Amino acid sequence: MLADSPAHTSTFANESDIVLHARLKALYYGKFLALRQIDLPIYKNTITAFIGPSGCGKSSLLRCFNRLNDLIPGTRLEGQVFFQNTDIYHPEIDPIALRACIGMVFQRPNPFPKSIYENVSFAPRIQLFEGLLDEHVEQALRRAYLWDEVKDKLQESALDLSGGQQQRLCIARALAANPEVILMDEPCSALDPLATRLIEELMIDLKQQHTIVIVTHNMHQAARISDMAAFFNLEMQEGSRTGELVEYDHTHVIFDHPQNEITRQYVEGRFG
Repeated sequence: MLADSPAHTSTFANESDIVLHARLKALYYGKFLALRQIDLPIYKNTITAFIGPSGCGKSSLLRCFNRLNDLIPGTRLEGQVFFQNTDIYHPEIDPIALRACIGMVFQRPNPFPKSIYENVSFAPRIQLFEGLLDEHVEQALRRAYLWDEVKDKLQESALDLSGGQQQRLCIARALAANPEVILMDEPCSALDPLATRLIEELMIDLKQQHTIVIVTHNMHQAARISDMAAFFNLEMQEGSRTGELVEYDHTHVIFDHPQNEITRQYVEGRFG
């Protein structure tokens, strides 16, 4: 049983290399226990992939890292989540300021119904950016591999872009806030293979300056781009199925030499 087999975690780096650390006893939506017993460090300048079957709490945990679950009525978290050794659920922490440091890219592109320029300049304006805004917008678009495609139509609607371009615009919008961490919840699931490849190349490039955590159901994608992988599964708890962390390790270990048989079955495609 999983309850008798704690998640295996190898030593990846020093404590000083941990940028996020979830230490959760439980996460509830109302009376529903969504996650239990999570102890998961995230290391800086890496891509960490959350994998596992639908409903096992991957996205729920991702949203814990920038307190987006606060927006869901009835959510209750027991435990702590640390960002740079500070508990982000402390009453004095401002969730809005936190989300500037820990950005989010969602499953489906969600550009604002504004111009391309206004999308990217939105966060800097709120942050009272004091530099040259045009240059800052250009840099964010360049880093998102989008500048050459949109430089002559910055005042046109972002909604006129293709799906892949819209997703890169959302990444540029997040980058414009200068986050240390970028959370991505299945960012390629709505994209074609060519757009997916570009986003993957972008993520690999971005990890040089940022820490990335991605939820993905694409096992090939997780194996291609991530440095660390966390496998979650569902177990019966309190009369319902609850997400648990089964195994967390270097990606090559999870895929080639998993310590848990259930992990092996999942990565080999025998369930999920």
